Amino acid sequence: MPLQPRTAPLSVGDIAPDFTLKTQDRADWTLSEHVKKGDVVLCFYPLAFTGVCGTEMKCITTDLEKWAAKGATVVGVSCDSFASNKAWAEQMGLKQTLLSDMHREVCKGYGLYWADLNVSQRGTVIIGRSADGVGRVKFVEARQPGNAMNWDQVLAVIA
Repeated sequence: MPLQPRTAPLSVGDIAPDFTLKTQDRADWTLSEHVKKGDVVLCFYPLAFTGVCGTEMKCITTDLEKWAAKGATVVGVSCDSFASNKAWAEQMGLKQTLLSDMHREVCKGYGLYWADLNVSQRGTVIIGRSADGVGRVKFVEARQPGNAMNWDQVLAVIA
């Protein structure tokens, strides 16, 4: 079932719409499968090979063990192709999974679509598994293009 576009970001407590996207290695990655294992941090970024996006993704790679120690899976999500994401990950030495939202369904369904440039906004969504077994939004933040995520704030939300 396709995600329904939203004009505003999801809110804390909302059910996280499930999705499957291709990784930079062309493998299917499904949100609901990863939420079963622990919190999932979706890091939306507009474009690979750009300054702030590169800084954010490099910081994630640097702190990947901190995220994993808290039981969290952290992934990047952009409208770039899997091939662009793979080239960028190799060039930057990125270790986290990068998801390709080429059809813009996920960024639109999460209310993080930047229509002027036809790409994802910069944003962070943390999804945790609730008592009823579904993924629910624990944290959401949409940011202006030049503003990177506050790592300490995001890490504090993760169980």
